[in-house]
Amino acid sequence: MNKTSSVSHGGCVTPSAFPWVPLVSLTGFAIASGYLMSLIPLALAPLGLAPHLAAWLASAFYAGLLLGATFSARIVATLGHRRALVMFLGIVLLSITAMAAIKGQGVWLLARFVAGVAIAGVFVVVESWLLMADSDRQRAKRLGFYMAALYGGNALGQLGVGYVGVTGNQPYWLIGGLITLAIMVPLFARHGEPRHEEGHSARLGSLKSLRKAAYIGCLVSGLTLGAVYGLLPLYLAERVSDHQQVGAMMALVIVGGMAVQPVIGLVSARMSKVLLMTWLCVIGTAAVALIAFAGSQWQMGIGLVVLGAAVFAIYPVAITYACVGLAAEKIVAATEVLLLAYSVGSVSGPLLADNAFSGTNGLMTYLAVCLLSTAVYMLVMYVKERRQMPDLSAA
Repeated sequence: MNKTSSVSHGGCVTPSAFPWVPLVSLTGFAIASGYLMSLIPLALAPLGLAPHLAAWLASAFYAGLLLGATFSARIVATLGHRRALVMFLGIVLLSITAMAAIKGQGVWLLARFVAGVAIAGVFVVVESWLLMADSDRQRAKRLGFYMAALYGGNALGQLGVGYVGVTGNQPYWLIGGLITLAIMVPLFARHGEPRHEEGHSARLGSLKSLRKAAYIGCLVSGLTLGAVYGLLPLYLAERVSDHQQVGAMMALVIVGGMAVQPVIGLVSARMSKVLLMTWLCVIGTAAVALIAFAGSQWQMGIGLVVLGAAVFAIYPVAITYACVGLAAEKIVAATEVLLLAYSVGSVSGPLLADNAFSGTNGLMTYLAVCLLSTAVYMLVMYVKERRQMPDLSAA
């Protein structure tokens, strides 16, 4: 099979050519998103807004993500991947414009909610585009590139906090410019877009067909990452001297998530993905302890890298576990349902961490509880599945 050939899978045509269009577009979007995620909580005080608004802004964003995850697949089926990606990114750009024009609590909450709806669509488009491959091995390879682009872009975006700052209009101009570049790629490039004869949107019944461990993995990924993105910059700001250090430390978290992806790809092919998620949660718990009791900034930095490696790896392991042996025409529906699970966790995470776990290390306590309880659950599921199917480690 040559690079320009395609394979039909029950109503959709899957190109074998490398899908560079969504990856390039995702990279520009990820850089902008990484900068914005750290900018928002740090910009509140200079604007005279209450610091606790950070948790509500994060939850508003993830509430939009949750809503968007319920209907994004239908839009993709109607417009096609390329046009849907342009539309969703265009809505994100409008939300950035609104935040830059009117720096007020109500406008920002609404803008973050709308952005969440659109970004759910971005994730469904890009993930399903990449996962519509000829084999499970090719899917895993493409998802590795996806995670590298997403986390690498997020890490690079963190540097904007130190070099561009968190005040004035320059940050919003830069973020808007990056989103515009991300729009230009799919707007003018028509390379390797999947074609659908009919859409396959997620229904509530689809939840029952997913492996429970995959669903829980996505849920916990949302619970932890929602809190990390929404509240960790504030946690770090109380422990370092300036915003540039906060941006650098947030970059360490994301660099850890990016660096571990090749290792995860190799390991997940050789051991049970449920057992792998167990180990990731255990390692994440150890990293949380190191951050909480760090005696120096380099110890905290090591803890942040390891934490990023653990929590950012849970979602790709969970989604590849769910897609093992799944027909290509069901990939969009599966992606939508898993994103829905992630979004439920993401909406709850920042508010749970902010309200239920107060004190000096409240955020770290919350993360430890999430990760340790998930490790226990995954270990129980692994033992149960091993008893039912001794050769599960190949899954």
